[in-house]
Amino acid sequence: MTTNTKTSSLVSFAFLVPAFLALAGCTQAPPPPPAIDLAAEETKIRDIETAWNKDWAAKDVEKIASHYADDATLMAPGGPAMKGIAVIHEGLKPFMADPNMKLAFTAQHVEIAKSGDVAFTQGTYTMTMSNPKTKKPETEKGTYVTVYKKAANGNWMAMEDINTPDGTH
Repeated sequence: MTTNTKTSSLVSFAFLVPAFLALAGCTQAPPPPPAIDLAAEETKIRDIETAWNKDWAAKDVEKIASHYADDATLMAPGGPAMKGIAVIHEGLKPFMADPNMKLAFTAQHVEIAKSGDVAFTQGTYTMTMSNPKTKKPETEKGTYVTVYKKAANGNWMAMEDINTPDGTH
């Protein structure tokens, strides 16, 4: 390589480095995701639980089960955990066959992750069912926790649902 070629290469290199650095400085980081409106998300979840209560009052197994994600788990006292929407759907049918079956629940607390993709409700419930021996209605009161996740379509779906009787009737 001759001196002119070396000088030309160094000059070209000297111009290219700042050009590349200038271009690199022009690239911007992606904008931050939009802020999550936690109050609006809480309202959505409370509205879901209001609709869910109406579905229980109507004894509509299809609508009740539609609030669960495909891989959800429902845990109720006295029975095994129901894992998956098909198992939950089948597990709810005997409850709906009970003429005295009534369920009402109310969230006292709704918590939504700052990420806006996971939430839980915690509250109380009252459930009336027929006593298997006497066939007379018995009412149970207790507490529950439902964990929700936001599905790809933006809807909140129950992932984990557990209730515990508090021993009062």
